[in-house]
Amino acid sequence: MARRTKLVATLGPASEAPDVLDALLAAGVDVVRLNLSHSTIDAHLQRVRDVRAAAARVGRTVAVLADLPGPKVRSGVFPDGGAFLVEGATVALVPGDGPCDATTITVDYPTLLDDVRPGDTVILGDGAITLAVEAVTATPGSADAGPGGAARARVVTGGRAQGRPGVHIPAERLRLTSPTADDLALLGPMVAAGVDFVAVSFVRAAADLEVVRAAIGGPVPRLVAKIETAPAVADIEALCRAADAVMVARGDLGIECPIEDVPHLQKRIIRTCVEAGVPVITATQMLESMIHSPSPTRAEVSDVANAVLDGTDAVMLSAETAIGSDPVNVVETMARVCERAEADAAYRRWGERIGRLRPPVAPDAETRITWAMGHAAWEAAADAGARAVICCTRTGRTALAMARFRPTPELIAVSPDPVTARSLALTWGARPIVVGTYASTDEMVWCAVEAAVREGWAAAGDVVAVLAGAPEAAAGGAAGGAAGGGAAGAAAGGGAATDVLRLVRVR
Repeated sequence: MARRTKLVATLGPASEAPDVLDALLAAGVDVVRLNLSHSTIDAHLQRVRDVRAAAARVGRTVAVLADLPGPKVRSGVFPDGGAFLVEGATVALVPGDGPCDATTITVDYPTLLDDVRPGDTVILGDGAITLAVEAVTATPGSADAGPGGAARARVVTGGRAQGRPGVHIPAERLRLTSPTADDLALLGPMVAAGVDFVAVSFVRAAADLEVVRAAIGGPVPRLVAKIETAPAVADIEALCRAADAVMVARGDLGIECPIEDVPHLQKRIIRTCVEAGVPVITATQMLESMIHSPSPTRAEVSDVANAVLDGTDAVMLSAETAIGSDPVNVVETMARVCERAEADAAYRRWGERIGRLRPPVAPDAETRITWAMGHAAWEAAADAGARAVICCTRTGRTALAMARFRPTPELIAVSPDPVTARSLALTWGARPIVVGTYASTDEMVWCAVEAAVREGWAAAGDVVAVLAGAPEAAAGGAAGGAAGGGAAGAAAGGGAATDVLRLVRVR
């Protein structure tokens, strides 16, 4: 059985050369992430074109995810080689974007001195450096404000600060909101370039996603809600209704919440997403040591395997492939770890549990029908010993519903829409195949089975289960309908739900 968990890899200087990019996709990358916090918009637009060309060369369906920067507070630039902050030393935090050193750190956040207080913890980067604020000597607008105004902080956990690390300020007083004006400015060119997913950073509530959805003006690209704040965790069910996918962004989540809570939050978020039929990505520091090392730590291997056992749809690489010394080796390593973990995953119990659940995220009536048909297909495929479950889908809705059950047979998603095929590159187990259009249900079923055989997912003598809807339904269900589990699905939905389930023996 081929790997079912999808791989997301971040493109960067180490991986953007055509030969390296081709090798990454051939090694198993399903979704290429563009981190819009770094590089220029023109560089990222070129990367979209490069990914499309590479996918065509290697003959794989690969999606592109554009990750918006969000309201990230950053320091000024540390000198080449960085500066080492010594534990116990005192540093001054000053509003501005000037250069930093071991004694003075500028912070690109104008109201810094209004929004930090003695006793606050300020964190640089992904948590490696921790500062404790001891005093604020002056605040903007106060009588004694002057050029010497600063927050004095003690270094609790030291380390080397390099580049422009993020600066975490207590979220309850942070005045920035998501999406930012810069996010919306980046959104237009990315949508025009045809990216498949847009990740929205520092989401706090479903309303944040609706702002982005309105700016896009349609159901494509799909929206990924990055869960990295405590309010987002508390509102995860509403975010599942509003988003097309979710990312467990453990870096900032581990800063915002007690670090010991993160593994448990990860499990809760993944479980909620799978139950709701919303693809979920587990991200941050999965194989971090492989930025420089040819092999991962044992703890990293366990982390990736446990994410798979938790039921995640996808695992993500960041700096490992963007700036790492051997991006292809990292992808090959992660693929092996995922495949080995899947061999011991209790997917049958996942399906049984999903089948018993009253969905925690109440879908619309048409989605309920599609989910019920998915459950029937899961049961029928198991009883018949089917080699594959084939979902005929114009928009992905049927394949998403089927993936909830984590079926043991191969999950094939055939669609006449390349955009839909690419969107399913993020969905657990889905093997997207682009086919022609069809005039009748019989023709649709025949084309779907033929496509599965042609791609090697079924052979003569195999039994396959086929889920389909009426092709004449312009929208809805397997022939049309929602793009995903969220608001985009509702906007694009309507029409008939999945209405055909057939068991076919391949001739």
